[in-house]
Amino acid sequence: MRTSPLTGFMSATARKMHLEMTLLQILAVLFLPGALGQSSSSRLGLVVETKNITLPAGSKAVLPCHSPRMVWTRDRLKDRQRVVHWDVVHSSPDYSVERILDMSPGARQRVYNAFNKGRISLPESAFNDGNFSLIINNVVQTDKGVYTCNLHHHYCQIHQSIQIQLNVTKSARKEKRYWDGEKTVFVVLLGSSVALPCVNRRPLWREGLQEDQQQVAHWDFQPPGVRPDRADRLVDLYASGERRDYGALFGQNKMSVEEHAFTLGDFSLSISDLKPVDKGLYSCHLHHHYCGLHERRIFRLTVGPPLPSAPTTAPRILSNEPEPRKEEGETPRVVNVFLPEHRGYFVQHLGYFLATFLLLAFIVVAVIVLTRRRKKRGLEYELGRTDRGFEASGGEIALDCTELKTCNQDPLNSDYKNNLLKERDMAKDCNKDFDGKMWK
Repeated sequence: MRTSPLTGFMSATARKMHLEMTLLQILAVLFLPGALGQSSSSRLGLVVETKNITLPAGSKAVLPCHSPRMVWTRDRLKDRQRVVHWDVVHSSPDYSVERILDMSPGARQRVYNAFNKGRISLPESAFNDGNFSLIINNVVQTDKGVYTCNLHHHYCQIHQSIQIQLNVTKSARKEKRYWDGEKTVFVVLLGSSVALPCVNRRPLWREGLQEDQQQVAHWDFQPPGVRPDRADRLVDLYASGERRDYGALFGQNKMSVEEHAFTLGDFSLSISDLKPVDKGLYSCHLHHHYCGLHERRIFRLTVGPPLPSAPTTAPRILSNEPEPRKEEGETPRVVNVFLPEHRGYFVQHLGYFLATFLLLAFIVVAVIVLTRRRKKRGLEYELGRTDRGFEASGGEIALDCTELKTCNQDPLNSDYKNNLLKERDMAKDCNKDFDGKMWK
């Protein structure tokens, strides 16, 4: 029989995936040895308490394990501890809350409003099959509101509730049922019948269970280096009175648990004459299958060195011989050396000093740079101002120079060449002419 290429490809892919999964499991076991123990320990119960206890060798250890929810008494009225009741919140007036009815296994259902008697009810077999749905016949407009189904188990301390909104319409086309994101909404026709669902089929809410066979407590011991799933079982306790001891520790009275543990809710483990072999993890497991309770308490016990025995003083014998004096040179000298608490003490303070020094240096450099910039800007401003003054008066000065040159170029070969008075007069005239042109 020939196989198609697609079938062969799929089988090869499946083999490849199986091989990869096998390799992953092998790697997990090699590199993650605690993964298997952690996954298995998560199914043992919820860890509600952890403690580290250190005691000296030879002493007595008491590992506390208390739970009032595990207390069991033979109560004939236990059926009254389970109650179901329906409430409704009307939007008008002022969001009033109304108790509709309640019911317990040993009593008849009780309807609070006389108008609802015979019109609103619960199934008679509610505590047998877990169906606590509310049945409303001949729906009226005042039935509109938010209904709450409340289940209370006082013995197990469990409280559950569910909300359903009921709207009433006069049109058959508008009848529907939907979820608004928080609760279920029923839109029913006026005058019709409706059943608001509230179903819980857990064994907790049904009859016919033996509670004394549903409560178990046990202690486990996990030596150092042993995984949780390899722990040794020490003792099993049942609410019915049955007890199972494992090993010879309980027979030798080295370990013990309270005889009336389920009556008092005290499951503490006592260990006498501690030894180094008693070191490890001790876990107290409490299981109440009837109530759905699964708790675990873990204690890490460390056994230290034994306490020093009290010194016994021997009787002192008086003698007439004088006691030898100790030489002064034999007295020991004590040198106190103060070491820093932390290895990086010196490095830390050196870092603080360097950071402060760098900050001061940065501030000084910034001040110097800013000062130089301001001086440079002032010098550039003065030079620019001088250049602008010269440009404004440069033409007139050139004109005057030319005028002076023309005055100086007058022929000196005159008759008054050797007369100083004439030369001074000529200089005065030139200066007057120069001053007149300047003012013009």
